[in-house]
Amino acid sequence: MEITLGGIAGLVAAIAFVVLVIFLARVLSAAGKTLNNVADTTAGLERQLDGIMMETTALLHKTNRLVDTIEEKTELLAPVANSIEELGTSLNKVTDSVRTVSDTVAGAADTNKEQIAQAVRWGSVAVELFKKISLNQAKT
Repeated sequence: MEITLGGIAGLVAAIAFVVLVIFLARVLSAAGKTLNNVADTTAGLERQLDGIMMETTALLHKTNRLVDTIEEKTELLAPVANSIEELGTSLNKVTDSVRTVSDTVAGAADTNKEQIAQAVRWGSVAVELFKKISLNQAKT
């Protein structure tokens, strides 16, 4: 058996091809493991997202019910707010009326100071006379 230059080149090419196939098998095996890990991670994320979606949907339903309840309560409170507003308006009118009467009485009191003082003096004298008469009648 004679080894020729073509045979050696064929043998080297065959060995190189075997080495290449071994390295390619390792790379493909590592890539397969990586893809399996990615698939597992993706499946885990899908499960987590399903849970999050269910919780988000439940929270959204609760929020909608809460908004509906608040709207109902607001509609029920609207007449109360209107009544309070009307009461405030009425109280303002009463306050204005009392202020007007007070100003009128104060003005009249200033105008008739002398007559009021005279009436108070006569009232005091009348009370004193009444007391004296009552004491005299009690003694007799």
